[in-house]
Amino acid sequence: MSGYQRMTREQMAARVARDIPEGAYVNLGIGLPTQVANYLPADKEIFLQSENGLLGMGPAPAPGQEDPDLINAGKQPVTLLTGGCYFHHADSFAMMRGGHLDICVLGAFQVSQHGDLANWSTGAPDAIPAVGGAMDLAIGAKQTYVMMDLLTKTGESKLVAECSYPLTGLRCVSRVYSDLGVFDLGPDGARVVELVDGLSIEELQRLTGLTLAH
Repeated sequence: MSGYQRMTREQMAARVARDIPEGAYVNLGIGLPTQVANYLPADKEIFLQSENGLLGMGPAPAPGQEDPDLINAGKQPVTLLTGGCYFHHADSFAMMRGGHLDICVLGAFQVSQHGDLANWSTGAPDAIPAVGGAMDLAIGAKQTYVMMDLLTKTGESKLVAECSYPLTGLRCVSRVYSDLGVFDLGPDGARVVELVDGLSIEELQRLTGLTLAH
């Protein structure tokens, strides 16, 4: 267990950013995925969409330059790049549902080896009451990526054979970026794309309880 070093959240965000091609229209989900914006290369034109009605979203503003009317879906202050625009919430959801986003990056409580996503509720009594826009994003985007720690705080794998939490979408996640490695998901199960240095396939299979192709 001590022979490898987990990726930091910043390293995970940078790794996701590497896989986003120039010209892509991308939604970054609330929480951890928002950090991906900090690592998108300046020499690539990538269009960030926010479900509350922004296209061409830029980085966080400098301290003191915040505009309370210009926020992302997580209510964090953002900027608008030259040529960017904002529009009605319904138009934003039409964009999401209509297959106009190339990639969305979401967090998750669980992802199954076949790409099922559970990211809105653990079933706890104080859980949020509705799925929100995650369902529309997960199904509407051409590719859905998940960014998450591989294990819970109590050491249980979030990459599972079958999700036990309420589902957001079925067979929608194509790739998982975690602090221990990157996985492709599909009908045949999970395949290891990359592992952190020092972590063996055998140890990873023990941690997840899954048979992992590589």
